[in-house]
Amino acid sequence: MARIKQLSKHLINQIAAGEVIERPASVVKELVENSIDAGSTKISIEINNECRNIRVADNGSGIHPDDIMLAFSKHATSKIASDEDLFEIHTMGFRGEALASIISISKLTCTTRTAEFEYGTKVKCENSDVQYSKTGCAIGTIMEVNDLFYNLPARLKFLKSSSTEFSYIQELVQSLALAHPECSFELKKNGKTMLKTSGQNNLLQTVKEIFPPETAKNLKEVLKTDKISGLKMSGYVSKPNFTRSSKKSYYMYINSRSVKDAVFQKAVDTAYKSLIASGKYPFIILNLELPPSDIDVNVHPTKKEVRFKNPNQIFNFILTSVHGGLSNYTEQQTTKEVEEIPPQFLPQNDNVINFSHKKHESTGEVFFDKKDDTVYVTDKEMKKIQDVTVQNKIFTSDTKPEQPEDNIIGQYKNTYILIEKDEGLEIVDQHIAEERYIYEKLMKEKEIVSQMLFVSDVIPVSQTDAEIIKENLAKFEKFGYGIEFLKENEIIFRKVPQMLAKVNPQEILADILENIDGNLDRLEEKILITTSCKASVKAGQKLSTWQMQEIIKNWRTTKMPYTCPHGRPISKIIPHKEIAAFFQRNA
Repeated sequence: MARIKQLSKHLINQIAAGEVIERPASVVKELVENSIDAGSTKISIEINNECRNIRVADNGSGIHPDDIMLAFSKHATSKIASDEDLFEIHTMGFRGEALASIISISKLTCTTRTAEFEYGTKVKCENSDVQYSKTGCAIGTIMEVNDLFYNLPARLKFLKSSSTEFSYIQELVQSLALAHPECSFELKKNGKTMLKTSGQNNLLQTVKEIFPPETAKNLKEVLKTDKISGLKMSGYVSKPNFTRSSKKSYYMYINSRSVKDAVFQKAVDTAYKSLIASGKYPFIILNLELPPSDIDVNVHPTKKEVRFKNPNQIFNFILTSVHGGLSNYTEQQTTKEVEEIPPQFLPQNDNVINFSHKKHESTGEVFFDKKDDTVYVTDKEMKKIQDVTVQNKIFTSDTKPEQPEDNIIGQYKNTYILIEKDEGLEIVDQHIAEERYIYEKLMKEKEIVSQMLFVSDVIPVSQTDAEIIKENLAKFEKFGYGIEFLKENEIIFRKVPQMLAKVNPQEILADILENIDGNLDRLEEKILITTSCKASVKAGQKLSTWQMQEIIKNWRTTKMPYTCPHGRPISKIIPHKEIAAFFQRNA
């Protein structure tokens, strides 16, 4: 075995570069994140030479002349200084290894100037050797990376085609622009502008500048704050009838840092269950803000992975935030008085008791007794709470006032209800519209009304199904089903939900067991889905005008009017302009 020896500085940097710089997009990520940390409001990225030449220019704070040599040294950074700082990360970068890694595998020129100097500094780096001189330039920094991987031919072989590598860069810049709508981004390829945002600090405007027009039209706003735990969720999620075939459109951020996190992803997936079809995924742009001390971002060199201090709390906060957005609820602080009272200390007036001498936990003018879950307040604070009107709730619905009755034209194929709208012709599937209404109604019911069955067929079941039914008799009972075993593999229904009194019990059970298919996850939900499906008007059933009006009126009241519990879309609007254009008429 060879003797142990110290590696050269250049070789150490190249080894580190293998972790940090996987491809050209990695270089863009590190340089642009440095620009963001420098407070830039304009960032320009230019890509040439099959993605091996990269130029990033910004109008940020620049690099101080005395720090320029340190900036390209290994583990040198302005972003952390002590052990404690590692758990209070407020910046995109903090490891202090990106620039040292980049100069070990490319030829780099940096031109930079800070506001307090009339001159700038020009730095040339090659093979980890750094030389610098004074130069004239604007405030900010320009990083020019040339011949990326010129000294690592093996790494070059692993790169994909230039168009593929550029697609990675474009996806990255899109993601950064969505995380920082306050900053203007421009991406050029061989001199041609491929992406440009205006930096108006308006996320929806940024979405419109990056994606096709229909994307913004199908988004619902998400906004929720928990001041006690310091959590805030903001962004947009797509309506359930606007889906994608992969999770590529999951733009997830934590403190404006793009992440790939299992907790975050699972919460989003759970929120959309029973709203979209299997194999389909929503379009989301969500930024979770939380205290830096409650998260560890120092898990992987790419900083994509994170660890939460309390993952269960985070999961539930994300889940309820997305549900709120989909249910047309947005957070709205209305008065300073309301803002000063923590949300969980805002019960209804009849649950509030004036301050007494009981042992309590104080939060200023509001006191909380943990033993009996009672809120005590001073006379001053009681007056504030009493002054809060119904409109001054933390969450207020942004749904429109009740609209006039729909102008129903009629039925098509005894399956679809046709409605005349100002914007065009709306086509509604009668079965799944009513299914959505019944499903949400059953979800709210504390006790589902049942009807006793005088006669019930004996239903044979397999041994596996029999075990599932036995273990979950209480859940069936909860949703209005009374099941009794005559023999080990034979059952009868003693009662069913009243709305299913005319449906063959054998058909009901077959559907429930088919939905379960050995998977007991979300069993209660699957029972509800089957119940609502069987209770709904069928496709092909002729309806009177009154029946159609009733179905549409009920459907309009649902929180999630986009899809049925199976995930199928409920309605489609054909714009009037499209119809008129077909007949060559002016709209």
